[in-house]
Amino acid sequence: MVGGTGGIGRAVAQGLAEQGAELIIHGGSSQERLESVITAIRENGGKAQGFLLPIKDPGAAEQILARSPGPDILVCAWGPFTQRNLEALNREIWQNMVETNLIFPGILVSLALEHMLERNWGRILLFGGTNTDTIRGFTTTAAYSAAKTALGVIAKSAAKTAGSRGVTCNVICPGFTETEYTSEEQRHYYREKLPGGRLMSAGDIAATALLVLGNPCLNGAVIPADQGVIV
Repeated sequence: MVGGTGGIGRAVAQGLAEQGAELIIHGGSSQERLESVITAIRENGGKAQGFLLPIKDPGAAEQILARSPGPDILVCAWGPFTQRNLEALNREIWQNMVETNLIFPGILVSLALEHMLERNWGRILLFGGTNTDTIRGFTTTAAYSAAKTALGVIAKSAAKTAGSRGVTCNVICPGFTETEYTSEEQRHYYREKLPGGRLMSAGDIAATALLVLGNPCLNGAVIPADQGVIV
């Protein structure tokens, strides 16, 4: 479970544990958050261990898989967000968004597939961004959204490569979601955009994730879980 110590990632980790999965949880920065989610899972009767590893470049994918070798289920719920006008995006921002939100999960998928193909079974779930289920234009999130949109190519490629061997790979694109990372300014903006004005919870997205992971008929799918919002 990559990025499993907070927000949507934590909710997915707890949901998987409740269904009997034995988890290895990756955290990027906070030992306190890592210990908190592991403790919560264990107190609820689940099995979990974890480790901290800051993701400074795409090569971290190899280090993460080395510490959790041959996963049956791979969930990547990590990816930094940058918001800036298109004309203000420099080379450093473009490179960072592509390396962290596309190349990093791409390497994870390639490495995980090798073991899943040997076992003839596996589940991979990636997380896109809001409205990145298809090609759209963006005025302030072009670099982030371009990288997240490309995750659909990874999922569909994995499905073509490994679907006949019992492996699925899908992408969920969450809408505006209430987590511990959401600022009051963001809440106000999101409520104005959302149908009904209600932000989704991390649990709402986790419930969708568990359904996707449990359904072998879904493979290569890019699924918007966003209440129909268009931004």
